Amino acid sequence: MAPHAISAAQATQSAQSVTAAKLLKAAGELMTERNSIDISLSELARKSGINAALVKYHFGNKEGLLLALLVRDSQSEIENLDYLMRQPISPTEKLRLHIGGIIKAYHRFPYLNRLIHRLLYESNEKSAKEVSRFFARPVFEFQRKLLEEGVAAGEFRKVDPMLFYISLIGACDHLFHGRTAMSPALGIGGVTEEVCRRYVTHMTELICGGILKTAPAKNGKTR
Repeated sequence: MAPHAISAAQATQSAQSVTAAKLLKAAGELMTERNSIDISLSELARKSGINAALVKYHFGNKEGLLLALLVRDSQSEIENLDYLMRQPISPTEKLRLHIGGIIKAYHRFPYLNRLIHRLLYESNEKSAKEVSRFFARPVFEFQRKLLEEGVAAGEFRKVDPMLFYISLIGACDHLFHGRTAMSPALGIGGVTEEVCRRYVTHMTELICGGILKTAPAKNGKTR
């Protein structure tokens, strides 16, 4: 019998329960502490102080729990995309805010991108479709429209939106995904607020430096 899969709407409704909220909080804390999304139900029960059997009651199964966690952590970020697109500011400024928003979301929830990949590529078809519908597709469509807006305004050079999505999301995530390996290799500590701010500045300069059209110099040559 196929494992029960819940929808994003059901995941949101389930998360409104006090018990379910405690399970999600414990799951997020475990993933952050261990820098891994591979947690067991027994570990979750010990961390939350709640019987593991209640995972099935509230979420259907572990996969349903993971989907609910993703919905909880990403919902406000997705809703903010539409708000940002409507703002009367330049495409370049929207891009700067978008890059900062992604990195800050990963700082709050460092397991977020791995959770997305797990549900997209290692789960059942229904969960994968839910993640694509409420997260991956809205982010991609926002970026595609923003790129088009920037080209039309004469601010951006034309780039492939799919390659842009992969490059930006992957680069923003790696500081958090790879922090365990990078710490001893590069002699750096944890991802503090200061490190996060520096990374926002770095990624903004890097991405904008690659996509913005080169401004003409006074002598007519590019600079």
